Amino acid sequence: MAIASVLQNTFKQQLLGGYHSFNASGDTPAGSAFKIALFLDTATITAASTVYSTSDEVATATGYTAGGKALTNTGVGISTVTSFTDFSDISWTSSSFTTRGCVIYNSSSISGLTLNSLVCSIDFGGNKTVSSGTFTIQFPTNDSSDAIIRITS
Repeated sequence: MAIASVLQNTFKQQLLGGYHSFNASGDTPAGSAFKIALFLDTATITAASTVYSTSDEVATATGYTAGGKALTNTGVGISTVTSFTDFSDISWTSSSFTTRGCVIYNSSSISGLTLNSLVCSIDFGGNKTVSSGTFTIQFPTNDSSDAIIRITS
């Protein structure tokens, strides 16, 4: 099984169709609400995966709830040839679980957009375990070289 570190194919199509908004201020124009969910090493998530599914998600356990957590977007920026966006770091406290990767998905009910459409998937490069502690995902700097989502010409 494998989790690919990619922007999903359908996300790129939906982005061009105007279905995702990464404005830090929230609800304009599309009202997008992004979430992050954690997955086990048994998950298969590829560029062709289209929607969030609980299959092979980390079980609801100490400190983790199925469906993951809401993300806070840190805004949209542009450099000479790259547009970019990112999210604030997120943590699960008092947690005990093992995870291999995650997905970011749009949990909004937007006309024309499939509910829980995947944006991207990220492989952590190996299993990560937390035992009665805090599990944190640190997102990179929101700039043209590092942001989690970058579109370059």
